[in-house]
Amino acid sequence: MRYQGKISRWKDEQGFGFIRPNDGGNPVFVHIKSFANRNRRPVGNDIVSYELKTDVNGRAQAENVAFAGERVPPVKSPGRGNAGLIIAIAFLAMLEGLVLYDQLPLAVLGLYLLASAVAFLAYALDKAAAQRRQWRTQESTLHLLALIGGWPGAVAAQQLLRHKSSKPSFQSTFWLTVVLNCAALGWLLTPSGAGMLRAIFAAA
Repeated sequence: MRYQGKISRWKDEQGFGFIRPNDGGNPVFVHIKSFANRNRRPVGNDIVSYELKTDVNGRAQAENVAFAGERVPPVKSPGRGNAGLIIAIAFLAMLEGLVLYDQLPLAVLGLYLLASAVAFLAYALDKAAAQRRQWRTQESTLHLLALIGGWPGAVAAQQLLRHKSSKPSFQSTFWLTVVLNCAALGWLLTPSGAGMLRAIFAAA
């Protein structure tokens, strides 16, 4: 998603400044490296369009910035993000197949879909909070949602909302939760795991 605003402050010697969003809110940090047109130096009151990301400290930062009247540069999607989205879609398709072949209860697929929807919403709210410098969702909460089955929705949020996708420490822990969740699902597909599942649903 692209936003519009005006450069309210620019420190040319340091190569950074701030953008005042047209729709209000707190100023957004912008670095000279985030501008697509490196042949033109920004000045105060320049009108620009930009995308948002969060830095390693969770602060809003502009990227893929274009001056008014310029062609919007194409978005460069990281290969790992695309791969993650493909993995998430394939995983959900696999779950659907297991349910159709009576290898998993429908409730398990429902749990993954519900947890994914909640995870996607949590990411969206966290990004909105970061942009407004409001109270943030704890990373441990986002990881817990991924661990209990919401990781496909979290992957979609990272890729589509471009949130939490460029922080190495977060990504390392996130993919660890994915591995643990898939390992737990694999155990549920074993005879002992399937027996425990049947016992749980029978008791319910």
